[in-house]
Amino acid sequence: MTTTTETQAAPLIDLHRIFVTIRRRKRFWLAAALLGLIAGALVGFVLPTPPTAVTKVIVVHQDDSPTDAGTLMRTDVAVLQTTQIAEGALKKLNSTEAPEEFMKNYSGLGLTNNVMQITVKAKSNEEAVAQAQALADTFIADHVQRSQAAAAAESKAILDQRKNAQDELAKVDQQIADETGKGRNANASTLEGMYGRRAALASQISDFDSRAQQAGIGSPQVAAGTQIVDAPRALPKALLKTFGTNAGIGFALGLALGLAFAAVGAVSRDRPVLRREISTHLGASVIAQLASKRRGPAKFWRRSRAVTERKRVATTLVRAIKKDLREISLLELGAPQVAAALAIDIARELAADGEVSVIDDLPGAAVGTLVGEIHDVTVISSDAPAGDPGERRIGVGSVSPGTAWTDLEHLGQETVLVVKAGHANTLWLHTVARQLADQRIPIVGVVLVDPDPRDKSDGTLWDGLHTALRGRAKPAPSEHRVSVVEHEDRIDELAARIAERVAVVEPPTRRIAPVRPVAPPPAPAKPPAAPLPEPGKVSVPDHLDAPTKKFAPVKPPKRPTPFKRDHGEPTHQGELNAELEPEKSAEVS
Repeated sequence: MTTTTETQAAPLIDLHRIFVTIRRRKRFWLAAALLGLIAGALVGFVLPTPPTAVTKVIVVHQDDSPTDAGTLMRTDVAVLQTTQIAEGALKKLNSTEAPEEFMKNYSGLGLTNNVMQITVKAKSNEEAVAQAQALADTFIADHVQRSQAAAAAESKAILDQRKNAQDELAKVDQQIADETGKGRNANASTLEGMYGRRAALASQISDFDSRAQQAGIGSPQVAAGTQIVDAPRALPKALLKTFGTNAGIGFALGLALGLAFAAVGAVSRDRPVLRREISTHLGASVIAQLASKRRGPAKFWRRSRAVTERKRVATTLVRAIKKDLREISLLELGAPQVAAALAIDIARELAADGEVSVIDDLPGAAVGTLVGEIHDVTVISSDAPAGDPGERRIGVGSVSPGTAWTDLEHLGQETVLVVKAGHANTLWLHTVARQLADQRIPIVGVVLVDPDPRDKSDGTLWDGLHTALRGRAKPAPSEHRVSVVEHEDRIDELAARIAERVAVVEPPTRRIAPVRPVAPPPAPAKPPAAPLPEPGKVSVPDHLDAPTKKFAPVKPPKRPTPFKRDHGEPTHQGELNAELEPEKSAEVS
């Protein structure tokens, strides 16, 4: 059966990887949120809210309607934020402050279509209340004045129109008088039209008089309705509310920035954290995972659990390498403490079968210092002389940037990589795998340190059986050995039987080279033996033809049928020698 595997293209943005990276960097964005919280609280403490006073003014508009969407109120707020209102309020306060600077200390807010709130900040509560009162009075006076000015302008326009109508009426009256003075020659139709025109002008003048009187009255409802409905008052200082508000704003901003930086870093830094990514880039399967050294109070109650898990991984590795005489090394990438402790645990397990020592080749720190525990394992340097033939050595080294690649083969013929998730980028993982392949150092497996606890990805490579931990076969069973009896008449027969009966056993492979069956060595060529005489034709000298009691009479030899397997064929050395004994006796006699 042939299985076809299609390689899927990697997505441009891996959301799973981004979420895992953000979760792994929770210390960063939580620290950013905490920093924002502290900064917000400090801002509230260093820059406290100045004394503030508020007042509410109801504003009546002459052209107000229920369908208004707040346009008139927004106009009033904009009018409040003008230098004219600010200057009028400062005149009432007898202040020499610039109107532009004063405008920065107050603001207006339209609560409804007819209610506006004025907020003023000052150096003291009394000053804030006074400024709020002055602003409200100035705005009300300006609003009423603008309403009255509009009414006066409308009245004047109506009076001007009435004067024009009166002038035209006087002309029409003059024309009627002239036409009437003609007596019997007057045109009746012309007089009728003039009379109609005079009546219309008289009606317009009457209408203009009434409208002018109405406009002259103005808008009394505007002047009477626009007033202060909530007297200016100073707002009480709520320190806890101020600190809480500022701290909450700072916490939200810090958290948002921290999450944004973590997400951008997950895409730009390109540091694999998933098991499937690390196994793919290193070309080896993830055989175990361990937690890194805990920080803070958690290290006290999680220490025993971490030690137990580390010893379990050490036991697993010992079972794989215990019966193998090849030296093995542990190479760390971002986890020197875990690699050193794991090497000590492996050495303790192997010490029960013989002498074991650990080769310390970690740059900048010793194995004993990194472990921080009392141990009875011999730790030697990388330049120590060769040990006894029965001594096993476990090398501990590093593949971090700056590694001397040519020295790795002296630590062990095989290696186990101890890699911290998210420590190295993709390029360096490829460099490590390529350098180890060039040094002909197979990677037994990868021990992943500090993995994501919610990572459910598969870290097994199914095409790496020659180096994977599951590919380390058990010791081959002992071969069935058949003793070859040196007999010139049966050497060919015995060689054929050995060639057919020897079981071909494939030894465990650790290299990429294919395994070939072991063939028996060819038998050396021997000269052909002389044929034996036929029975009854052997000549005996006369002096030997005498009766004797010591030797049995000579009988012709019985030759076995070649390749006779199912009729009493000897199966071991004893039976084969017993069958050939009569032939030897005949030859001796």
